[in-house]
Amino acid sequence: MKFLLTFVLLALASSHAFASDPSPLQDLCVATNDSNSVMFVNGKFCKDPKLAFRYPGNTSNLLGSKVTTAFVDQFPRLNTLGIAMARLDFAPYGLNPPHIHPCGTEMLVVVEGTVYVGFVTSNQLNNTLFTKVLTKGDVFMFPQGLIHFQLNIGQANALAFAFLSSQNPGLITTANSVFGSKPLINVDVLTKAFQVDNKLINYLQAQN
Repeated sequence: MKFLLTFVLLALASSHAFASDPSPLQDLCVATNDSNSVMFVNGKFCKDPKLAFRYPGNTSNLLGSKVTTAFVDQFPRLNTLGIAMARLDFAPYGLNPPHIHPCGTEMLVVVEGTVYVGFVTSNQLNNTLFTKVLTKGDVFMFPQGLIHFQLNIGQANALAFAFLSSQNPGLITTANSVFGSKPLINVDVLTKAFQVDNKLINYLQAQN
C-alpha cells in the first residue's frame, strides 16, 4: 500500500512537471485588458494582430529620438525568460542620452544609419570611455550597470534594436535622475559635486 501511494504521488508530480503550455490558437496573442479586442484566448483578451508590432517612434522632440521598449510590462509572456528588447528611432543627429540599465547587459544592432555609441567604465577602471561609430549591421555591447549613450551622427534617420539580458533591465536616465528628482536634490550638493555655479544647477533643474 505504501509503495502504491508513493507511485501515485510520483506520477502526479511527474505529470505536473512536464505539462506544457496550451497549444497556440493563432500566430500571436499580445495580451490586453481591453475587452473590446477581437479575441479571447487562454483567459486573456488579445490585441488585433495588426496592432501588435510598433510603428517607428515619434522623434519630434528635443532629443530627436524615441525608444520603444518591449520589456515584461509591455509583453507579459517575457516573465521568467530573462530577455527584453527595445526599438531605437533617431532623427538626424538625434540622441539617446546617457543612461543606465541596472539589471541587464545590452547588445545593440544598427539596422539603418550611422550611430556613435559609447559607455563609461566604473571608478574601479578610472571611468574610461569606450566609443565606436556603428553602421548598418554593426553590433555593440554595453555592460550591465554602466552609463552609455547612442547618437545619430548621420544626416538621415537611423534605426537600431537593443536586446537586453533581463525581462526588466530597468532604466535610469542620468540627467533626469540628477537634475529632475522629486523632490529636487539640494543645490549645494550638486554645485559641490559638479564644481559649477548654482545658477547653472538651477537652470538644469528647471529643464526637467
